[in-house]
Amino acid sequence: LRCGMRTTKCQLLATSLCVMLLGLSIAALSTVTRFGLHFTLISNIAFESNSYKVIHNTAFCVGMCLGMTLILAALLSSVATVRESECLTAVGFFCFALAFCGLIPAAFWRYTHRTEVEDSMMDVYDFVYEEVRKNASSFRRQELTAIHETFLCCGKRSPFGETTDVERRTCPP
Repeated sequence: LRCGMRTTKCQLLATSLCVMLLGLSIAALSTVTRFGLHFTLISNIAFESNSYKVIHNTAFCVGMCLGMTLILAALLSSVATVRESECLTAVGFFCFALAFCGLIPAAFWRYTHRTEVEDSMMDVYDFVYEEVRKNASSFRRQELTAIHETFLCCGKRSPFGETTDVERRTCPP
C-alpha cells in the first residue's frame, strides 16, 4: 500500500510538472503572438474598421489567462500532493475546471470563425497595397515594403505574369 501511494504521488507530481510546462508554453506563445514582428506589423497598420487588432489583443489576453490558470493549477496540485491537502486539491481541480471552461469557447470560436484572422490580415494588406498603387509617394509605401520584407512576399501577381511598378519599388531584391 505504501509503495502504491509513493507511485501515485510521483505520477501526480510528474503530471503537475507537465501541466506547468504546458501553461508556460501557452504563456510564451501568447507573448510571441502579441509582440512578434509579423503580428505587430499588421496590428500597427490595421485600420479602425478591421477586426485584426481586436482579435490580436483578445488572443493575447485569453492565452495569458489560460497559461496562468494552468500554472496556478499545477502549483496547487503539486503542493496538494506533497502535503496531502484536500482543500488545495479541490482548489487545484477548480482551476483545471476554469481552464477547461475557457478552452470550450475558444475552440468554438476557432471552429466558427475559421478564416477570420487570415481574412482580416489580407484586408490590411489589400488596403495598403491599393493605397500605394493609387499614390506612389504615400507613407504606406514604407509599410508595404516592411510587409514584403517581414513576410518574404512580393505583391500581387497578375494571372498574365506581369509585375507592376508597385512590386518593383516595394519588393526586396
